[in-house]
Amino acid sequence: MANGLSPKMTVRDFEVGYWYLDQLKDFAAGIGIPAAKKLRKDELEKAIVAFLRTGKAILPTKRSLRKTGAKDVERRLNLKLRIQNYTSNRETKDFIIEQARILAPDVREKSGVWYRLNRWREEQITGGKHPTYGDLVRQYIALNKMPRFEKIPYDCYINFLADFFRADKKATRAEAIAAWREVKELDVPKDYVSWVKARGKQRG
Repeated sequence: MANGLSPKMTVRDFEVGYWYLDQLKDFAAGIGIPAAKKLRKDELEKAIVAFLRTGKAILPTKRSLRKTGAKDVERRLNLKLRIQNYTSNRETKDFIIEQARILAPDVREKSGVWYRLNRWREEQITGGKHPTYGDLVRQYIALNKMPRFEKIPYDCYINFLADFFRADKKATRAEAIAAWREVKELDVPKDYVSWVKARGKQRG
């Protein structure tokens, strides 16, 4: 496993390493990836993998990274308001939760719903649609009614813990966190299956 990020590292070395957000931002900026400081961790990872494969520094997303004009929260949030300058803060979340409770009083918030709601919002806008806050509230309700979320499509702490607890219903959170810390140091992808295989090899 590579000790640090390098433009000459292999894709495998990058993918089996564990990199913090600040490391990724600094490295991405250094190799010329546009707007590196404004990208999410999954977007940075996607852009870096593309660079290591092709040598080209490209922007990995179509979403707008530069916001201009008044924020939506300053325009008085309401169900008919078109989403233009979204702010992920307590005021916005409280509005969505409050309106959702009016429309669907029995709905309870699920872990991971905000990540998925934000990705849905971005996909709608980059796809040329013009969602309103009413659409956002209805999607929040729909997501919370789902029996189970699909996995976030990249290796991360949330996925690892979910798989750990699914495999061992009696496991404690401390055990799961210890396993995550262990897999971060191993020369394997950062997922539960790879951790299990690595432990099997160590014992064998």
